[in-house]
Amino acid sequence: QVQLVESGGGLKQPGGSLRLSCAASGSIFGTYTMNWYRQATGKERELIATRHSGGTTTYADSVKGRFTISRVNAQNTVYLQMNALRPEDAAVYCCRLQQGEVGYWGQGAQVIVAT
Repeated sequence: QVQLVESGGGLKQPGGSLRLSCAASGSIFGTYTMNWYRQATGKERELIATRHSGGTTTYADSVKGRFTISRVNAQNTVYLQMNALRPEDAAVYCCRLQQGEVGYWGQGAQVIVAT
């Protein structure tokens, strides 16, 4: 019904920047909230950024001040701009679209931060 496709993952050096994209398609009607999660090897999945339907954003303390979530409404696309990358940012990043109690997951994008 709704499909999410992440792109933009890859390898970056510490201190570098990377932008992830999440393109949503399908039966999308009305407003929705977009989220970015990440899960590093051996760790639990972590909610790191949310763009609420009203336009406000929230961030986990671990990424606050370095990551920015934004949305292009016409394309149903959400971005995650990651700056000042640290090795601990390495993880699989997944986007999630949520409308009320219904949510949809993307496949995930691998991010590696290493010298």
